[in-house]
Amino acid sequence: MDGPRINEAIRAPKIRLIDENGNMIGVVSVREGLEMAVEAGLDLVEISPNVDPPVCKILDYGKYKFESQKKKAAERKKQKIVEIKEVQMRPMIEENDYQTKLRNIKRFIAEDDKVKITMRFKGRQMAHQEIGMEILKRVIDDMGEEAKVELPPKLEGRQMLMVLVPKV
Repeated sequence: MDGPRINEAIRAPKIRLIDENGNMIGVVSVREGLEMAVEAGLDLVEISPNVDPPVCKILDYGKYKFESQKKKAAERKKQKIVEIKEVQMRPMIEENDYQTKLRNIKRFIAEDDKVKITMRFKGRQMAHQEIGMEILKRVIDDMGEEAKVELPPKLEGRQMLMVLVPKV
């Protein structure tokens, strides 16, 4: 069963009871707790099952379930899913193209996303990997205080990879 135990599902002989107004009643038998809950027209809900004796509260179970679902939804809404954006470059990139790519990288970093920069080499460009390395180092310098390097430039096959993350 998922969720807290309610009413007859509570198996402990004694419980620590809290009434519908939040007042501590004390340690009573489950039967007494159930009788008090029925008198109030509410349910007996096990709040903390892992203590001895378990803590139970008299409340409206439907409302309690609804509130806990709302709380979980709000927590999910607050979570930020970090995306990895990719920017591809070439070793012989022109200045205007470089500035455009740099502007995109800055925008992604401002949106709190990771940026994976891929430097692709074709044919004989593999003989001049230092040109690609210089461009990636220039990106690091141009980003300055906005981003930090999570993964420094490294060669993988015919491409060089680098990952930047926003500074916190």
